[in-house]
Amino acid sequence: MKPILTVFAVLFILFVNAQNPEKLSKEINEEGIALYHSEMTSWNGTDIFIENYKNRENIGGYFSYLDEGVPKCIFFSKSQKVIGTICFPANYNPKDAKLDLTERDFTPQETEYFTIRKNALERIQNDTIFKIYKDTNLNIVPLIRNKVKKVYVLTGTSAGDTVIFGNDYLITFDHKNQVKNAERLHNTMIVHKINDEEIGHTISGVHSHVIKNWQAMTPTDVCTLMLHQKFTGWESYTTVSKKFVSVWNPSNNLMIMKTENFKGIAENILKNKKEKSESEKKKNSSD
Repeated sequence: MKPILTVFAVLFILFVNAQNPEKLSKEINEEGIALYHSEMTSWNGTDIFIENYKNRENIGGYFSYLDEGVPKCIFFSKSQKVIGTICFPANYNPKDAKLDLTERDFTPQETEYFTIRKNALERIQNDTIFKIYKDTNLNIVPLIRNKVKKVYVLTGTSAGDTVIFGNDYLITFDHKNQVKNAERLHNTMIVHKINDEEIGHTISGVHSHVIKNWQAMTPTDVCTLMLHQKFTGWESYTTVSKKFVSVWNPSNNLMIMKTENFKGIAENILKNKKEKSESEKKKNSSD
């Protein structure tokens, strides 16, 4: 495992600045960052709202969105009224958040988010493609970008020292906000321990992609990595498939390259390291 991770790190340094990012990499990274902003707003917004709102039985759900660049987390009642609005600054510092518990109607923009979230939830409840594992929950993340409406579904857990990839889904909608398609992004759920019993604190990680339409790192992977970076401290993360190798680093740089090209480069790096090692051994034996 360690030699492979070393190669990944070297490749990242060599190519992330030397190559122009591919269109695919840019699109995935931007979508992942948008997901991260939504989830970070929801994480912090939930803590603030629950601390200040006492009528828990009245809560119907929540969602987050950007309102002219301002991250907002909206809580709504079972009667579909807004009962809490939490606005955040760009740094998401809860201390600087503004909480408004005034009951009101949805704005037109919020109605769009609420509608696709509601329709996604109905699909989740009635489609066997969606799985819920023990000690996990499904997080519904509506996203509207460039007039395209989507709902991502991520798996969350309250278990400490754990990062979950996979068991995630993408739901797309038509112009009437009706579900057009629901699909898996990973074939299963992948659980990473931040601190491994054998090797201690991990510095990186890797998992494979087998679904034909999702061979590169997914936006949900990028979102998960960003959300957990302050806990993991990972220097990089890699996904591998038959078609692509994707490498992400904490600076939010995502490199995607064809697997056959990656293999060739990796083989050359290992070959050069071996030749250098043998050369040093010969030199030391002759001294």
